Amino acid sequence: MSDKVKINGCSCSRRDFLRGGLYGLGIASGMPYLLKETSMALAAESLDEAEKERERILVVIELGGGNDGLNTVVPYGDDEYYRVRPNLGIREEKLLKIDDHFGFHPSLQGFDQLYKDGNMAIVHGCGYENPSLSHFTSMGYWHTGTPNGGDELGWLGRYADAQCPESRKNLLVNLGNRQAMAVTSKVHTPLVFSDPSRFKRNAHEGQEAHFENMSHFKKSDNDTLSFLRNVSNNAAESSEYVREAIARYSSPVDYGVLAALGGDLRRVSALIDSGMPTRVYYVTYRGNSFDTHVHQADLHERLLMYTSDAVSGFMKDMDRIGRADDVSVMMFTEFGRRVEENANAGTDHGTATPMFMFGNNVKGGQYGPPVNLTDLNDGNLKMTTDFRRVYSTLISEWMGYEQNETILKGEFDSLGAFEA
Repeated sequence: MSDKVKINGCSCSRRDFLRGGLYGLGIASGMPYLLKETSMALAAESLDEAEKERERILVVIELGGGNDGLNTVVPYGDDEYYRVRPNLGIREEKLLKIDDHFGFHPSLQGFDQLYKDGNMAIVHGCGYENPSLSHFTSMGYWHTGTPNGGDELGWLGRYADAQCPESRKNLLVNLGNRQAMAVTSKVHTPLVFSDPSRFKRNAHEGQEAHFENMSHFKKSDNDTLSFLRNVSNNAAESSEYVREAIARYSSPVDYGVLAALGGDLRRVSALIDSGMPTRVYYVTYRGNSFDTHVHQADLHERLLMYTSDAVSGFMKDMDRIGRADDVSVMMFTEFGRRVEENANAGTDHGTATPMFMFGNNVKGGQYGPPVNLTDLNDGNLKMTTDFRRVYSTLISEWMGYEQNETILKGEFDSLGAFEA
């Protein structure tokens, strides 16, 4: 990959681009003094990080609402599937076949190609003991990694604290309307934004002076004041960086519908390409989109197509910018759907569901025992793989932190899903 970028038709190195003005030239004169100084400092810091040995990056995608796993990875080889889903069951001839038992939903062409290329892992039957059918409760369990327990921090936040005990700017970035519990950390302040064009510290005239003073506060023994100071400083220093990096990013890769997941993953690509020193990106598919109680077929087809196109486009873009070996993706949802379709041409809240991992370093294939469609718990699938085994795999095999039991509050064997 060339390290050249074009500015007003002139080719220069990414180093020159950053130092010469990505966060200063042409915009510095119109920026407040604090933003001008901190933006330049952050650009230099990101450049220094990028020029060190590259650190591995994890991108986590949350599909809110409870994706129907049985119509995503379809067990067409099991007659029971068609018996309990006479209307929603996807016919064998339409599927993108994985093997003689499973096939992808026909809209998952991007996934199908990633799987054929050996860059996608399917983990069957993921869940936890005593599952909850509540969106809020179950998502909380997945975010904290402590089902039926409780923790004030997220599993990714605890990972960040363990891997980097000292505060580090923008180690965690969360694209969404609000901060996900998963990235809640004791040490690190996640950078959270939705629309990068509106990502800035909003304040009226009287508040600006207080924000300016807050940025100069020394380390405080007051935890609340320290938290507010860190949030204020991080937002001030990073907002212009993010807006400019994303605005200037250009890619010929098709991410599908940018208003859906594709737009956010394209923004992640822009930040990775800019040299942002982030180890974990957390991306939420906005809203409870996958809560398909009514007329599921058409809606689910579109949702899966948007998701598959976005992930496939992201992986192609990582290859294009030379970062494909540095980035892996994990995708999950808070629960699956009931085995039997309902009377409204949809499916209701269920339990176990597949998880997915993508990347050049992923050992493609299927992991974990498949679910049994006839051995149910009150009409719901029984979990065959504790979802924390996937977390353990990501923490130890991909991110390289061996003491994952301290993060996950227990011992969970990894899956051997990444190349050594």
